[in-house]
Amino acid sequence: MIDRSRLAACLLGAALLFAAATDYIPAFLDSEGRVFGLFHLDIYKDALHLASALWAFAAALISRQASIFFLRVFGVLYFLDGVMGVFTGSGYLDLSIFIDGIRSTSTYVKVASSVPHLALGAFGILTGFSARRSLA
Repeated sequence: MIDRSRLAACLLGAALLFAAATDYIPAFLDSEGRVFGLFHLDIYKDALHLASALWAFAAALISRQASIFFLRVFGVLYFLDGVMGVFTGSGYLDLSIFIDGIRSTSTYVKVASSVPHLALGAFGILTGFSARRSLA
């Protein structure tokens, strides 16, 4: 039976693959090519999501401890990226704060666009830091 930490890493991996795929599924794009009508994905975001998904799946395959490490580090990094997105409309993980700077968009778009990173990050934090490392 798969343990909770490995399952959590696999769930995050699947969510990240979905995030990478949304840019290529017409049902998720509006007439201006924005995902869910909120934001454009680019090669940096796609690469970030794909690399994160591969990291999640690799951690789940390697060990419980690797899964816990992934959940903790991923959770903190993505959650803080989401917080930055709420305030600036850009994040640091996809380099958009360096490429686009602070975006002049509505607070609604900033918050709604950041919810995925906040939610995935919070999930990683909660599952990663609630796991006990000493269990097999």
